[in-house]
Order: sequence, then C-alpha cells, then structure tokens
Amino acid sequence: MFTPAIRNIIIACTGVLLLQSLLRLFFSDGVTIWFQNEFGLVPLAVTHLLRVWQPVTYLFLHAGIWHLVVNMLFLYFFGMDLERTWGTHRFYVYYFLTGIGAGLINVVVKTALDPHGTGIMIATPTIGASGAIYGILIAAGILFPDRQVWLFPFPISIPMKLLVAGSIIIEFFLSLEVGGDNVSHVTHLGGALVGYLYLRRGLFMYRARNEYLDWKRRRAKRKFEVYMRDHKNEPPSDSDDRWVN
Repeated sequence: MFTPAIRNIIIACTGVLLLQSLLRLFFSDGVTIWFQNEFGLVPLAVTHLLRVWQPVTYLFLHAGIWHLVVNMLFLYFFGMDLERTWGTHRFYVYYFLTGIGAGLINVVVKTALDPHGTGIMIATPTIGASGAIYGILIAAGILFPDRQVWLFPFPISIPMKLLVAGSIIIEFFLSLEVGGDNVSHVTHLGGALVGYLYLRRGLFMYRARNEYLDWKRRRAKRKFEVYMRDHKNEPPSDSDDRWVN
C-alpha cells in the first residue's frame, strides 16, 4: 500500500510526533518549548546562532495529530504516483529539496522583514512538512495535469492542474493577511516555487542554450555579410587573364 519513501517519511514524522507527545506528557512545558526552538525552524536561530540543521529537522515536527494526518494524507495521495514515476531516490531528493528550500525562503523573507531580529515573527518556530507537501502538489499538477481529483466531501471532481492552481492562489492571498493565522503561508509558497523551478530547470536551460546559439548564428551571419560586401565581384589584384577560360 505504501511506496518505500512515502512509508519511511510517514514513519519518521509519526515517531517524532510521538516523541513530542511524550515530552509534553512527562516533562515541563519548558522542555517542549526547548525542543521546538531547537529543531523547529527559527529564522533568528538559523541566521544568528547558526543552527543550520533546522531547515531539515523542522520537516519532521508537527503541532498535533491532525496537523500530521492532513500532511501525510496529502503526501500519500499525491506522492505515491510521483515516487512510482521517478523512483525512490529521486523522490527523496525532490521531497527534501523542496522542504529545505521552503525553509530557507522562510528564513530569508522573515529576516528581510525584520533584519534587526526584534519582532516575534522571526523568533517563532515553524514546524511541519507542509513546504515539501506543496512541492509534491506542484509536481503532481505538472506531471498529471488532467487527472481528475475528487473534492471531498463534495460529489464533484476537477483536473489536478486546477486544484493545484487554486491552492497556490489561496495561499498567496492568505499570505497577504496582516493579522496572520498561525500558518506559515510563506513556507507553503516557497515549497511550490522551489518545486516549480526544479521541474522546469531543463526548460529554462534549453531556452537559454537556444538563445545563445541563435545569437552565435546571427553574429556569424553578420560577419559573413560584411566579408561578402568587402569582396563582392572584385578579382584578385594579381589576377592573370591567361588563366581565365
């Protein structure tokens, strides 16, 4: 029922949530806060305390059982066919690339908004695999654009590309809200952006290569036209009519 990477990611995230629950159950709130600040994604800690592991470890932490369940369901439903198509190794690379990339974008954006580190936002930990999940969503929308997706609990289905586009648009407008809703929409959008750039990198490079080759052809054509203009219909200066038939 599970492909290897999907299974291992679900097991790892579930195990970390169990550890978080045990810490809350048997230790004081200070221990739980320390754990989240140490392994969640805190932009101020990454930039000033060099906790460089946080853009990776935050992917395994979740705020509760429903946070975990929703993320893992999206991973299961939209990631299974990706892993079957790409293979386990490439799926791992893509999952962690988008997740880590989303975390780094989170750090850059929040640091740019609060460069002196005096606000709450830059010191608040972000946790959850949602950045990587949005990377999975954008990949499913690109690779399987016309696949029909059932909008539970409504008895209708829409193409995958519309679902993904709608999700990205909603996240964009939610990220513009001033008050906030305790959800890191920047991380979601960051994961989608990194995924899109990764999947389209071949197209970008192909286009850049074509533009470079077109420039070289135009340059060679101009040089040839200049040469022909300078030498048109003029016999060599040392020509000998005896050799002309």
